[in-house]
Amino acid sequence: MKKLPLKIALLLTVFFTNFSAFAQDFQGKAYYQSKTTMDMDEFGGRDMSPDRKKQIMERMKSFLEKEYVLTFNQAESIYKEEEKLAAPGGGRGFGGFGSSLSGGPKYKNVKTKEVIQDQEFFGKQFLIVDEIKNLEWKMGTETKQIGQYTCFKATATTTVDKFDFRSFRRGRGGDKKDEKEEGKVSKDSTKTKDEANAKSDDPLSEIEVPKTIEVVAWYSPQIPVNQGPDDYWGLPGLILEVNADRTTILCTKIVLNPAEKEEIKKPTKGDEVTQAEYNEIVTKKMQEMREMYGGRGGRGGRGGGRGRN
Repeated sequence: MKKLPLKIALLLTVFFTNFSAFAQDFQGKAYYQSKTTMDMDEFGGRDMSPDRKKQIMERMKSFLEKEYVLTFNQAESIYKEEEKLAAPGGGRGFGGFGSSLSGGPKYKNVKTKEVIQDQEFFGKQFLIVDEIKNLEWKMGTETKQIGQYTCFKATATTTVDKFDFRSFRRGRGGDKKDEKEEGKVSKDSTKTKDEANAKSDDPLSEIEVPKTIEVVAWYSPQIPVNQGPDDYWGLPGLILEVNADRTTILCTKIVLNPAEKEEIKKPTKGDEVTQAEYNEIVTKKMQEMREMYGGRGGRGGRGGGRGRN
């Protein structure tokens, strides 16, 4: 993190002095709303009627719009999705893959630089244990008010996990690829129609994720802990808003030193893996899915190998 502008440095001196009374047993809770936008046209929506698009987006709403609670102290935090009744069929896209894209509770320790993600994937429980990703924040002097808190702007460039659904995009020239694929079937006698359809019906074959994205964060030195929602941290104040690619995470409520404090526990259930190891597991599962779709000849139903010699 670069040298702080004088205006922010002076404010931090005042806020840290006033906040020192909370000492070691200080705890707070921040409530966030997360919303991810999706362009249906990128995923075949150009040929859909407005009513059909609306229907699909309603089904995806519980997948794209979520509420979280961040419980934090000076060193630790746990970021959990608030439980609520899911809408029928919500978030079940990508051939069953979608239900495994959202993680469970995420624990961060900014002193030990440890992050632990509780993650279920196709019915199996994992613990993704890794180091917190460092962000090179660029501090600004621009401010805005979020509730009763004065917030300062900071920006950073961060890498994106290749399975982060919030940044999924249709691959470049996806529609043209489909046209070319159809053309190849008629020209190449060794390639069957089923083989050509296998790739087009694979729910992840045309999806791309950018390598990096720009992040804008708004933090308040009035709550001088370097915590924040999800993977975001490392600023001299609690992060109250994040704008990252197509996702906005906004704090709607803060409770400092609640009467009943909650113990911040590390997730413990599941097979322990690193992020890289977990990504390998997901990749292998995707390959199995591709084989499954190919075996169906791109036309749903079971009996994957039927019709083959």
